[in-house]
Amino acid sequence: MPKRNVDPITLSVVRGVLETTQREMTLTLEQTARSSVFNLAHDYSTALFNHTPEMILQGQDIPIHLGSLIPAMKSVAKFFDGEINEGDLILHNDPAYGGSHIIDTCMYMPVFYEGELVFWTVCKGHLTDIGGPVPAGYNPNATEIFAEGLRIPPVKLWDKGKPRHDVMNLLLTNMRARRDQEGDFNALIGACQVGARNLKGLMDKYGKDVVQDCIAELLDMAEAHMRKLISEVPDGTYSGTAILEDAGHGFGDFEIKATVTITGDSCHIEIASPPQIPYFINSYEGNSHSGVYLGLMMFAQLPPPYNEGLYRCVSTDMGPKGTLCNAKSPAPHMNCTTTPMETLTDAVRLAFEQAAPAKVSASWGHANGCNIAGWDNRHDEEYVTMVLASIISGAGATASQDGWHACGPECCFGALTSGDIEMLEHSYPIIIHRYSLMEDSGGAGKNRGGSGTCWEVEPLDSPMTLITFGEGRRIPAMGAAGAKSAMVQPKVGRLEVTRNGETQIITENVIETIQPGERAANKNPGGGGYGNPFERDIQKVVEDVRNGLVSLEGARQDYGVVITDRETLSVDTEATAKLRAA
Repeated sequence: MPKRNVDPITLSVVRGVLETTQREMTLTLEQTARSSVFNLAHDYSTALFNHTPEMILQGQDIPIHLGSLIPAMKSVAKFFDGEINEGDLILHNDPAYGGSHIIDTCMYMPVFYEGELVFWTVCKGHLTDIGGPVPAGYNPNATEIFAEGLRIPPVKLWDKGKPRHDVMNLLLTNMRARRDQEGDFNALIGACQVGARNLKGLMDKYGKDVVQDCIAELLDMAEAHMRKLISEVPDGTYSGTAILEDAGHGFGDFEIKATVTITGDSCHIEIASPPQIPYFINSYEGNSHSGVYLGLMMFAQLPPPYNEGLYRCVSTDMGPKGTLCNAKSPAPHMNCTTTPMETLTDAVRLAFEQAAPAKVSASWGHANGCNIAGWDNRHDEEYVTMVLASIISGAGATASQDGWHACGPECCFGALTSGDIEMLEHSYPIIIHRYSLMEDSGGAGKNRGGSGTCWEVEPLDSPMTLITFGEGRRIPAMGAAGAKSAMVQPKVGRLEVTRNGETQIITENVIETIQPGERAANKNPGGGGYGNPFERDIQKVVEDVRNGLVSLEGARQDYGVVITDRETLSVDTEATAKLRAA
């Protein structure tokens, strides 16, 4: 790596300005966006790129966005090579150009300084609708991408500073809840502008050359961190396999395999997956980068800076085109950011843990959620939203601690928020009867997995369309280091629809109509446990029962702890010792 004459104080200040700029971009999205997906759930991500373009800072945002931004940015810059001008603003969502899934829409703003392209500010956000036959985009009946919504290849929304109102009108005319989409588009634009303003101010103060030298140093620093970590792993080839469960549509379970080859201070990650299928869980190559990088970072657990330098010593092979993790058009794909990405992440993480067993940790709960849409009589307009609160699952346990509650799913890795219940009820004509942790949902282990959640909704005065997506409804989150749950059913996801006093349990991805007076409860899986659950401290089990995290039967079956009285939580020590010994 080249040696640069970079003053450490200036380097620290430049790094701080970059990180502050990214945070200000995310706050702009939160404070100016229209939809609950943005302003409550924070389902968006921001990043800064140099002119190369190389990611110089990734926000600590949604992992399913950030990995795919790297190939997407390069694809967009290549598409407009020679036609990038000051004042341009580019929109894009197409997986054929490195995008994740088409509901995640991305803005790219080139930043010029003294007539030269120096940076890009980039924002990606999950719109609440992208057109197509099913509200909110997730169509479990789609057999090709054309049945999912608008594919937007790189297109200029602004050309040399002049907004293209015709293009924006074309897009918004094809989307439901136009007011929400327009508000979120404006928030993305504003965030890019905030980033550009701060970067220009930074160069005004220190000069372009000094800033670029500092950024080059930060890229090298991240690369050195990753190379040091990999060099400590023994050379060799390691593999991990994770099972993607059949979501009830007859395609069966699938295996996704990751093979990691360590050579010195570099590694190569190769993915093997089955042929793509006519169902919405195919992942195009850009999105699969997110799954690979998340699995790597879950293992690496490196300190900042977080930028593309981390991946200079990492090469990838997603397998042949036309496979589940390297799909080609016209494969349907809308569910891909959760399924199969979380399974792909598990496979990569397991492969690395074969190389370094001391860093093993349990899997987080996989996404199992729903979208809602209908007519809002209060405002005489259509509403549609992805309910991010409905996919909040449990985190996996580690060797040192229990998993965090309500922190998942794995694909978002703690960056997603559920927002206030009252704000969701204010925004849409619904009443939320329950939002709570679920008893016995955390995977059993010496360290227990984090608990999943239940989100129960009822429409107020008109029918509501409810669309489910995801998996984790049969196979619980993987435990680690000998963790195993005897009670499986409470640890997997499901939808429970109550009509006329009867409750129907749904484990497939479906489109349902929920009438006023009926309820839909979406229940999420917990995280996996760590270690032998019969070695869990008995008093910790008692406290879990006291706090409603584990039932009496769960204590007995999962942990071998016999509690004789629900009120006093008295433990039968003799029966417990006998059960655990057996």
